[in-house]
Amino acid sequence: MNRRAFLQSTGALGLLAASPALAESAAETKKPPFLDLKMLGKRNQNRSTVVCQGGMVCSSQPLATQAGIDILKAGGNCVDAAIATNAVLGAVEAASNGIGGDLFAILWHQKDQKLYALNASGRAPYGWNLDKAAELGLTEIPQQSPLSWSVPGCVSGWGTLSERFGSKPLSDLLASAIHYARDGFPLSPIISTYFAWPSGMAPHMAEVYHPGGHMPKYGEVFKNPLLANSLEAIAKDGPAAFYEGWIAEAIVKKSQELGGFMAMEDLRDHTATWVEPVSSRYRGYDVWEIPPNGQGIAVLQILNMLEHFDIGSLEPNSAEHLHLFIEAKKLAYEDRAKYYADPEFADVPTEWLISKEYAAQRVKLIDPLLASTKVGHGDPKLDSDTVYLCCADGQGNMISFIQSNYAGYGSTICPDGVGFPIQNRGESFSLDPNHRNKLEPHKRPFHTIIPAFLTKDEKPVMAFGVMGGDFQPQGHCQVLMNMLDFGMSPQQAGDQPRVEHTGSSFPSGSTMEAGGALVFEHHFPDQVKQTLAAMGHEIRDTVDAMGGYQAIWRTDDPLIYYGGSDPRKDGCAMGY
Repeated sequence: MNRRAFLQSTGALGLLAASPALAESAAETKKPPFLDLKMLGKRNQNRSTVVCQGGMVCSSQPLATQAGIDILKAGGNCVDAAIATNAVLGAVEAASNGIGGDLFAILWHQKDQKLYALNASGRAPYGWNLDKAAELGLTEIPQQSPLSWSVPGCVSGWGTLSERFGSKPLSDLLASAIHYARDGFPLSPIISTYFAWPSGMAPHMAEVYHPGGHMPKYGEVFKNPLLANSLEAIAKDGPAAFYEGWIAEAIVKKSQELGGFMAMEDLRDHTATWVEPVSSRYRGYDVWEIPPNGQGIAVLQILNMLEHFDIGSLEPNSAEHLHLFIEAKKLAYEDRAKYYADPEFADVPTEWLISKEYAAQRVKLIDPLLASTKVGHGDPKLDSDTVYLCCADGQGNMISFIQSNYAGYGSTICPDGVGFPIQNRGESFSLDPNHRNKLEPHKRPFHTIIPAFLTKDEKPVMAFGVMGGDFQPQGHCQVLMNMLDFGMSPQQAGDQPRVEHTGSSFPSGSTMEAGGALVFEHHFPDQVKQTLAAMGHEIRDTVDAMGGYQAIWRTDDPLIYYGGSDPRKDGCAMGY
């Protein structure tokens, strides 16, 4: 499964030109202020690394980044800044994230000299199971339906992080988001394209995002007073306002109206979970990820195989370099499809999957000259993927933070009166009764969103992440190779063009056919593609921007932060 923004999955980009109703809005972009839509997808070069000492925030929208900086300057720490930044992102970039979605975070706590990891993903309703899916005649879970809903974990993540590590009340942290939701903000270039969908494609959220039937455009001021009301309730009463109050009642009512199974009990019983992050060493650095139900350990599996090759001696993004990376990815993703699931319900052999011994076995399957077309999963001895942001403060605390609705606007269903859509994360469950990731009551589905962290000699080095659903482990590995193998700066590592291997098997039950295919961003030479094709890879047309990356690199004595922010998004790195 290949996660794309809602407007791409529905073909809305093409509709900008094809639909008379939308063609007018496309033509209007040629009036001041100018915006060439075709150029947006080709931005992946030429920014400077931001360097500072007092604190730093990197996110995909400048207003959100600034909100985090304001919190830091007011004496808040990186956890406070991350919550404030995320809350604003939910208001200004609602297609990608919001309080209807889930959250994961990895935190370096300077006083404790320790990494902490939080899994704030939600679970399936108690009343939703395989028998009911069979009664409905389903072979997969539909996206634009409350059947794809799992309990939104975002607000529980805010509360859990704030209670344990924050220094300011939620009322302070949500103030900027409430302001932008109620008083409005001008739509930034890339985010404005997320509004370009015909209202009929998502009737249960059109009232919120196409007010009065009008599609907001680049530079227009957009307001979401219903979201402001929801955020004000959370600011006043904390997470209980979301999971027990009128917001919860609205969620349940909409689910019942549309044939879903969400109940008040599901929301009341939700909890975020502190987990132990897992790691593997690559080129002398320890790369940290959150264990399943997410896909973070795929990064560790890929890197464990790549360390058997002298990647740094190759030309960056050469056919030889990309071939080795792609073949390792194929192997890791087959294990992902087979084994990654909620460990509270399934036997997930995480330690074995990320071991060096296992990687040494699997890497033997990589032919350095020929692409594989059929790949199997490993066989353990068993008893039986957004917005990404990172923040750092003057005390040395750092947080790697990711939050998502899954597909663009999630399920595309907004409960009445709340101002936000509910995620479609439950779509990733398998309906195969023999699969580890099968649908079960109160179970967390397989997740694509993954924050990451880098340490060296047990000291913090970098908080980083790459958005993009199924693509995220591939993005993590590409930016790490750019830095650790090729010596690029945090900004340069994100500026490089990216390649994606598509078509791998997926934990919902789909399987890879004929080795999958490669798609490329702009700026890859034709010779690289031709060489990869000669090695047996299927090459498909060039695509626009892949993923969205943010990173903060740290050095000590004195403490200095280096920030990188993806030019594929509207955002930026800021520090002081």
